[in-house]
Amino acid sequence: MNILKKTSFEERLKAQQEAKQAMLAKMARKPTVTAPDHVDRQARKAAELEAVRQQRAAEREAARVAREAREAEERRLKAEADEAARAAERAKRKEWKASKKEEQMDAKARRAARFAEYAKLGGGSNYDY
Repeated sequence: MNILKKTSFEERLKAQQEAKQAMLAKMARKPTVTAPDHVDRQARKAAELEAVRQQRAAEREAARVAREAREAEERRLKAEADEAARAAERAKRKEWKASKKEEQMDAKARRAARFAEYAKLGGGSNYDY
C-alpha cells in the first residue's frame, strides 16, 4: 500500500507519530467546567432524603388522625348502641314491673272479692260465741 502512495520511510514514521499524538490528545484530561450554582451531591441527597422523611411523616400523621377519627366514631357508635341496649333493658324491666304490679293488684282484687263473697254468705269466723 505504501508503495502505491509512494511515501518514504521517514514520512511513514512522521504520520505514525502524528497519529499517536492525536490519539494521546484525544485521551488526555480535559479541564472540567463547574457550574456557578453547583450543589454538591451529598447536600442534594440529604435534601431529597429530608423531603422524603417529611412526606412520610406527614403521611403517618394523616393516617394517625384518620385512625383516631375512625376510633372516636366507633366509640361513639358503640356508646349509642350501649345506651340503646340499656334503654331497651330499662323499658323491658319497667314493663315487667308494671305487669307484676298489675298481677298483684289483680290478686288483691280477687282476694277482696273472695272475702266480700264470704262475708256476704254469712261466713265469719269459725268460732260462734
